[in-house]
Amino acid sequence: MRFERFERRPYRELPNINERIRAREVRLISETGEMLGVMPTLQAVKIAKERGYDLVLVSSQDQQTPVAKIMDYGKFKFEAEKKAREARKKQHIVDVKEIKMSYKIEKHDYQVNVRKAEKFLTHDGDKVKVMVALRGREMEHKSLAMELLNRFVTDTSQWGVPEKAPKMEGKTALVILVPQAHTHKK
Repeated sequence: MRFERFERRPYRELPNINERIRAREVRLISETGEMLGVMPTLQAVKIAKERGYDLVLVSSQDQQTPVAKIMDYGKFKFEAEKKAREARKKQHIVDVKEIKMSYKIEKHDYQVNVRKAEKFLTHDGDKVKVMVALRGREMEHKSLAMELLNRFVTDTSQWGVPEKAPKMEGKTALVILVPQAHTHKK
């Protein structure tokens, strides 16, 4: 068995609190928000410890005298994570749903695809990529594929608008529909 080297773990950025603050002096802000002035870092850490809190570097160390605040770092970190969770909950990620058809599609199948596109555009708020695939000799009928896409765009125009005009990409005719701003339901 060969000896394998251990890989170094990536450097983890540790927060600048208490003794990890490298600056000689800091501009100190109390836990109530009162400005206490510029003082040596060790003295600021001592004041924070006496009050039962941590000294947290608020501004970057690029300044001549960085700003540090006396606060409960555990509570501060918890509140920041809680805000991030709430923000993630509220955001909506737009997906691109695909609908594939052939230009020889039957009337009912076409209507099913129109209803699918309506659902994707209105209820989910997603983009819809409509594709008409051409195989073999079907490439002779590109105009029929483009007509089908144009008809699809007009049939779904009340729910979505094309991002760009329908076009051919290789053996596929496609159009991407985006939801209209006033139709999206949450």
